[in-house]
Amino acid sequence: MGKVVFEDPIHHISGKIAKKFRTIYNYAKATGLKYTSVHGERSTQPSTKELKARERFTAVAAMVRARKIDLSKIVIDQENFLAQKDSATGAKTMKAYLWRVCGQEYDEQHQG
Repeated sequence: MGKVVFEDPIHHISGKIAKKFRTIYNYAKATGLKYTSVHGERSTQPSTKELKARERFTAVAAMVRARKIDLSKIVIDQENFLAQKDSATGAKTMKAYLWRVCGQEYDEQHQG
């Protein structure tokens, strides 16, 4: 749902206000720009790069779901997660860690 920020009387509205209307109220914090938009059907075909990104996302998501319940990898993943968590480039959540690991595995399998 939409997010209303009140100031005397209303400063701005952001997000979808009602389910039956397609109008979205937008507020850009960086510039203060306020505008509305109506989201419709896509008018262009997805590019090859976008289709590959979708395919990778779907595959990595399935790998993460499978790895989360794989009893042979849970303990090792937890130990590795804790070892890298406090480093500067470490993943801060277990889910982010699994996405990184599974993404790297996917990329190694699908090079080229």
